[in-house]
Amino acid sequence: MQEELETVKILKKQYVPGTAFYSQVIDSLHDYAIFTVDMDLQVNSWNSGATKIFQYETDDIIGKPFSIIFTDEDKVSGIPQNEIDLAMQNGRSTDIRWHLRKDSTTFYADGLVFPLRDEEDAVIGYVKILRDITARKESEDALKSYTKEMEDLNSHKESVLAILSHDLRSPLSAIIQGTEYLSTNFDSVGPELAVELVKEIHTATKNQLDMLDYLVEWARIKYAAEAFNPTTITLLPSVNKVLANLKEAAALSCICIQNEISADYRVYADEKMVLSILQNLISNAIKHSHREGCITLSAKEQEGKIIIAVQDQGNGIAKEAQSTLFSPQVNNLTKAVETKQGAGIGLLLVKGFLEKNGGTVWVESEEGNGACFYFTLPEGKGQWIMKAI
Repeated sequence: MQEELETVKILKKQYVPGTAFYSQVIDSLHDYAIFTVDMDLQVNSWNSGATKIFQYETDDIIGKPFSIIFTDEDKVSGIPQNEIDLAMQNGRSTDIRWHLRKDSTTFYADGLVFPLRDEEDAVIGYVKILRDITARKESEDALKSYTKEMEDLNSHKESVLAILSHDLRSPLSAIIQGTEYLSTNFDSVGPELAVELVKEIHTATKNQLDMLDYLVEWARIKYAAEAFNPTTITLLPSVNKVLANLKEAAALSCICIQNEISADYRVYADEKMVLSILQNLISNAIKHSHREGCITLSAKEQEGKIIIAVQDQGNGIAKEAQSTLFSPQVNNLTKAVETKQGAGIGLLLVKGFLEKNGGTVWVESEEGNGACFYFTLPEGKGQWIMKAI
């Protein structure tokens, strides 16, 4: 902004109404949009820098309202008039905001407005000076994103280390002790006790394998970016594949799954991640449904995204618990796996995979009235561009 202030000093010093010198000064500043508006806030001069930045030729913009360069949101908020009012009150007003080009694209600009006065110090209009700083903003945003990513990776690393050092190490130690006891006392251990010990070891080993599977998938979110392969896929085959895998689990509790998702819906996403998302959400719905309950799957299109819903008729989720559903407590993971209750790792995977695919997830539930998990994915037209992770 210091450069803009220096430009203001030059303009105030050199401005003489009607002279060619004024036009030469402002037209020489190609990286700055400099234009004036009259007391009715209509554009009445326009430099070459403004043409370059806003894409309006001088003949196209002269006589147009000052507000033409502002976004619809800023117009509704009264920003154009507010800039003028502040300039009158304080001698100038500064702002950093998004502005609108002729082709309706936006850019980020550092701007300044000050009153334009004649030789008798009467206000005869206003001058607007701004420069496009979109590239600088993108660099700053990229740096912030990278910093946050590093912080997330560090937190992720600590979580994984906590699981490896405690939630995996302790149960494995118990498994080693159990097998060592069997091998040492095999001749004296009775058949019944031996069978009981083997069953406990088998259950504990399976639980640890399940936990490792979770960790592998969790790590894939953060570290296996090269495995991310979004394509346009038809949603229904993925749903049917997951339902086939969970058919037995649903049948054990006599749970009916009603699939209302048609073959018309296509999404742009990584197919393996979509399968994992569906597997986790439908599996959770089965786990928390009442016996002989019903789970309903549905989908709809909205504003270029497909919204998928997985609704159950279980006990529902307490309001205070909903805010932590997608932030698992890793210290409780071992106990949760052993009791088959889950510790939110599955929901962490769902959230992470959806964010990677440009989607979101949320839940709506009342205790005692079941729960409905919603998630979105970009519509399958290939228009979504993968973001850097």
